[in-house]
Amino acid sequence: MKKIIIAGAGLSGLTLAYTLLNKNREYDITVLEPEKRTGGKVWTDRTEGYLCEKGPNGFLDNKPKTLELCASLGIDPVRSNENAKKRFIFMRNRLNPLPESPPAFLKSDIISWPGKLRMLYEIIASKGPADETVADFIIRRLGKEALETLIDPMASGIYAGNPYTMSITSCFPRIKELEQEYGSLIRAMIKIQKQKKLQNKGKGDSEVSVAPGGRLTSFFNGAQTLTDTLTEKIGDRLRLGVSVQGMSRNGNDYRLHTSAGDMDADIVVLASPAYASSTIVKDLDGELSKLLGRIPYPHLSVVCFGYKREKVNRSLEGFGFLVPHKEGRKILGTLWDSSVFPNRAADGHVLLRTMIGGAKHPDIAGLEDKNIIDIVYDELKSVMGLTTEPDMVRVYRWDKAIPQYLLGHNKLLAQIDDRLTASPGLYLTGNSYRGIGMNDCVANSYALADQIAEGL
Repeated sequence: MKKIIIAGAGLSGLTLAYTLLNKNREYDITVLEPEKRTGGKVWTDRTEGYLCEKGPNGFLDNKPKTLELCASLGIDPVRSNENAKKRFIFMRNRLNPLPESPPAFLKSDIISWPGKLRMLYEIIASKGPADETVADFIIRRLGKEALETLIDPMASGIYAGNPYTMSITSCFPRIKELEQEYGSLIRAMIKIQKQKKLQNKGKGDSEVSVAPGGRLTSFFNGAQTLTDTLTEKIGDRLRLGVSVQGMSRNGNDYRLHTSAGDMDADIVVLASPAYASSTIVKDLDGELSKLLGRIPYPHLSVVCFGYKREKVNRSLEGFGFLVPHKEGRKILGTLWDSSVFPNRAADGHVLLRTMIGGAKHPDIAGLEDKNIIDIVYDELKSVMGLTTEPDMVRVYRWDKAIPQYLLGHNKLLAQIDDRLTASPGLYLTGNSYRGIGMNDCVANSYALADQIAEGL
């Protein structure tokens, strides 16, 4: 039986190992993780009666593989409540609700009437190139006001990124597909909605949006429930505190140079971030190492504030809010986690989770804890009606947070894939390449497990 080593016990590496073992329990698999814990950026912290997510707080339930994985593991997901549908944009020193339907959008003042009229031009705008920046795509189709008001905060909220450098094809592929297929996003929405009405005739809901669909989903005890359960299933095949420092060829096999000594394997999967994989393959393939090193990761800090409910003088019926860059604020946005999922705060308490830093403000995320806390409190005080400092504070730092899919990311992936052909049995997975979300990590690992199993 061939030896398989997976380097990295985040969601991608754990899912890959579990899926391979489900195919054949006899596979000789070892998972190496440099930290003393598994899960990577999926990290739930239970502290002082609050459940704080250091990383992602869930996944959308519109992709089947993650739900399939949960069913296989015997764990029950918890879907967000109706508050998750109510989202806000901070503009003009107040929270503005995002319209939930076209009629509501027309009545809303979130976009000016000249901006709305400019958006109508989208229906006759010409198709763009195969790839372009998110900013170029949105300005060309919807106008600059739509970019600055709606898309810029979304890019910050999802990627902690900068729409002027992000690839539309890699970051929001569905939007680009609709343009190419229908010639217009508005025309696409109209046609898809008609199709859905026919399919759902008599079934009720037929709303369609070009934005990602589905309901945000997590677990009663936080997102780490998924990676913890995977860890239990993998068992003693997992070795914590063992880092891979490099690798080389050993005849037809690979030799991994680790902190626990050299290990040989027929198949190696690097399920580590691109920057870590770049270091591992440096001596094996210098060109591949350089390509992997071109994927940037900005600094990001997550700040959790816990409050007694009476100390927050505003309604918390909603998901939270994002902040457009043009508003000149330092925070990217704040999620009202306790309003969306159960068990995030004790009765009579609320949990606010704020992102700060990212591609546009990486220096802020590197400040001392006290400075970061002061910035977040000062910016939330008027927005959230805070009457006093929080009862609970936690600052979680990510020196290298979310991988950025910059313009040309698909070409970079093609170059990486080309280099991998010279190293049969070496694979890459994780959110550095083809999707940053939990759903992407799971789906890509399922696909890679099929590929490896077919080869075996």
